[in-house]
Amino acid sequence: MNGSSVRIGASGVLLAAAVIAALGLAAESVAELEPAENPPPVRKPAAIEPLYVRPLMPVESGRNDSNPVWSPSGSLIAFERSRGDKKEIVIARPDGAVIQTIYHQLSENSVEPRFFFPGVVEDVSYNAGITWSPTGDRLVFMSNGGGGNYDLYLRNVDSKTTRLTDHREKDGQAHWSPVADQLVFVSGRSGKGDIYLLEVATRTVTRLTWGTQPYLYPQWSPDGRKIVMISGSNENHDVYLIEDVRRPGETLKALTTWVHDDLRPVWSPDGKKIAFYSNYNPAGDPKAWAILVIAADGSDPSQGGRLAAKVVATDVVPDVERGPAWTPDSNSIVYVRNDRQEYNPIYIADLVRKTNLPLKTDTRMNHDIASSAHGVIAFRAQVDQWDQIFLAKLKD
Repeated sequence: MNGSSVRIGASGVLLAAAVIAALGLAAESVAELEPAENPPPVRKPAAIEPLYVRPLMPVESGRNDSNPVWSPSGSLIAFERSRGDKKEIVIARPDGAVIQTIYHQLSENSVEPRFFFPGVVEDVSYNAGITWSPTGDRLVFMSNGGGGNYDLYLRNVDSKTTRLTDHREKDGQAHWSPVADQLVFVSGRSGKGDIYLLEVATRTVTRLTWGTQPYLYPQWSPDGRKIVMISGSNENHDVYLIEDVRRPGETLKALTTWVHDDLRPVWSPDGKKIAFYSNYNPAGDPKAWAILVIAADGSDPSQGGRLAAKVVATDVVPDVERGPAWTPDSNSIVYVRNDRQEYNPIYIADLVRKTNLPLKTDTRMNHDIASSAHGVIAFRAQVDQWDQIFLAKLKD
């Protein structure tokens, strides 16, 4: 349930979409002095200047922080923190003040959870997969409780914790409806990965998908009526849409149907578009990734050149845990560019202006991008080989 069923290769080099043409030399005499084998210098694209860039909290070695998830209001941020083999969840304010640290451990011979301070217990517990309630006072995460199997748990910001699922098969990849107390999640209880609906209040579980291949990474539409997801083999996933969650079997349709691998679809905040990763590229390199944006109503073609024309960014480092990061106005996508010479910089694809420009952060090996409702970008970057969470505020 941690994405191991989806295989992703390292991104290759495809096209430099934002590179400006090389400078010409005005005087022929000067040009004649330059050796023929030395090309003229290439001007880097102008960078977008954020209002600020800063670490969420003081940089510290010995831990790795990843996968930040903003609460709907942007007043809180939760992320995963690894210390050795243990993974806990930290809830903090944007100023870095820690509200809670969650390290879940099942008590011996009991299904009831115990909670320990990190570093006190010996058994390894893995806690991840955060999704916030619409009101931002609760979150759901998955945990193996140190016991090897993953279930879903509900955590109140006031520290009360409730177990939501208790099944011998793994449950995870939950996403909370933006308008109701309902979750969609992936479970192996059908013998493979299928999508289920869970009513938080009653714990009622309803199966939504039946198929021969796993369904993964479900996400609610902003109006809470539809669900987008992927399904397919390890080398060829397609994007699928349930148009009416009340009639999942009748309204399931494929949004992509080509031979390329499509991953981690995400709705735009206005609900009109869906962005996803694809290894489509003219060179046919399965390790080169792009971001495509299609109409959420299914009106765009599902394959061929007309779908290929929906590419908005190339040379992308895919982030399967979070997916493409939309800005609040639904006009741009923030992503990491596969450029090792520049230490994988952050770029912004502006869908209105049709530009791809770097965001000046002066950070290295960036990943895990998430945008708040106020346009604050949270992301992971390396400092002295340790992963830290940084914040960057975009200008209005």
